[in-house]
Amino acid sequence: MANISTIYKLSLLALTYFLHVGASTCPVLECWFVQEKPGRGFPAAMTQEKSLLVIRTDPESQGTGSLLKPSSDINPERVYYITDPAATFCHSSLHPPGGAVEKPQCELNPFLPQPSTVQWAAPLTHSALSPIYLQADWYSAALQGLDRQLTLSSVMRAPTATKEPQVILSVSSRTVRVQSRLGEPVLLDCGFWVDPSSPLSGSGFAMEWRYQFRGDGRLVLAYDGKGDRLADNWEAGAGLDINALHKTGNASLILQEAQVRHSGTYICTVYLPYLLAQVAVDLEIVEPPSLSISPSPLPLSAPGQLVVVQCEASGFAPLSLELGWELSGAGGVQDLGRGSVTGHRQASDGTYSQSSRLELDPARVGGERGGQVSCVAVHQGGTRRVSVSLNVIGVSTPSIEDSMAMVAVALGLYGLIKVFSWTVSSSDSTAADTQEKKEN
Repeated sequence: MANISTIYKLSLLALTYFLHVGASTCPVLECWFVQEKPGRGFPAAMTQEKSLLVIRTDPESQGTGSLLKPSSDINPERVYYITDPAATFCHSSLHPPGGAVEKPQCELNPFLPQPSTVQWAAPLTHSALSPIYLQADWYSAALQGLDRQLTLSSVMRAPTATKEPQVILSVSSRTVRVQSRLGEPVLLDCGFWVDPSSPLSGSGFAMEWRYQFRGDGRLVLAYDGKGDRLADNWEAGAGLDINALHKTGNASLILQEAQVRHSGTYICTVYLPYLLAQVAVDLEIVEPPSLSISPSPLPLSAPGQLVVVQCEASGFAPLSLELGWELSGAGGVQDLGRGSVTGHRQASDGTYSQSSRLELDPARVGGERGGQVSCVAVHQGGTRRVSVSLNVIGVSTPSIEDSMAMVAVALGLYGLIKVFSWTVSSSDSTAADTQEKKEN
């Protein structure tokens, strides 16, 4: 019985160990180690080498890293054992199933800690003295998961001449690309994590959101977490959840009402004393067009007479739009082409409009019997369609269907006449018989 108890205890200990190891490690990440070549030059030449990142959430865990044998094309000096207590490196989008062709993007760089010069982060480093804590090897990592599920930026510290960095600051977003309709509220996700054991964690933080689009840039908002205040020049309609920012590191940007001018790239940057990390989020405002057709209804048309119709597409964004015409009739649907398309016009709210003019000869396109004329707009926000009836009068040659209908009507009228004639004849015969009986 004592032996059974001992075996049971050993089994529990082994199970606990393997669960601990499994829970504190993640699959290995393939990465590029990129750095400037020694020497002077402009632009600076860069080198890149294949590297491996062995991720663990517990620094005491060896996991599979101690058994790792890198392939021949990877220098053993480029194998890094990274401790990430927040487990952001363990996100499923960074670890595709075995045999997958597509791989997550990963880049590792040397990092130089230095004080920030922006006014909302300057209070973090009032002292000109760099702490001894900074005397170490520092790295930054930028990663993007499959299907744009995650973008991650981390700053890591490793004791000098070691390959065991520990994550000190991580900034991540799970909304790498966002689409929104006009007028809707927009949430751009950004979260950060700071290692609570780091001496830098108790000195406060700062953060900012910046906008960039085709060379145009502006500050959306900035927050001094140490002084608990927003920068004066923040953009109207943009906001943060300050309580969530302090409690959970939720630095997400809230835009109250999406406008066309909001389309672009937004950069979320988080500052610690001497450190910063940032991620980028793309926002696209997509608004489908509103269509109108004129004149509506169309006037009656005679064979050989041109019908002029115009379609107006308005209030759409982004710019790309395809306008076309169709005729639906007894013979099916016929493509009438694009017509005469005007150039784009931009409204004060940033949306665009465009029109197309069509000159239609029903006789030439097989529409002698009329049908439905449709304007079709193909846009990133969806396909839109508007139709109007085309009625043609004075048709000289009836169709087979019309002829059959006319025969049916004639037969019906003939039947009614025969019934009426029979009824009248019967009435006359009855009246004559009655009169004859009276005379007798």
